[in-house]
Amino acid sequence: MALRHGNKTYFQILLDPHRAEMIQEAAAKEDKRATAWIREAIYSELKRSSPTSLYNEAMAKDQAEWRQSIRKRVEGRAKQKD
Repeated sequence: MALRHGNKTYFQILLDPHRAEMIQEAAAKEDKRATAWIREAIYSELKRSSPTSLYNEAMAKDQAEWRQSIRKRVEGRAKQKD
């Protein structure tokens, strides 16, 4: 079951131990956390298996939401200083 976490969606997955270890090793080689490595792998697979226009549209919407989130934080901090 996916849960909302702010603007993001939180998935919990269970991996078999030996393949999970492979992920941890691959992430360590790239000096990344395993969760970041998994996220990039998922996005890479989505990009590969989806129509380019559909993937690019989703990515653009995600980036716009991220920029809006940052803008709201900056505005909120500016109001606190006043």
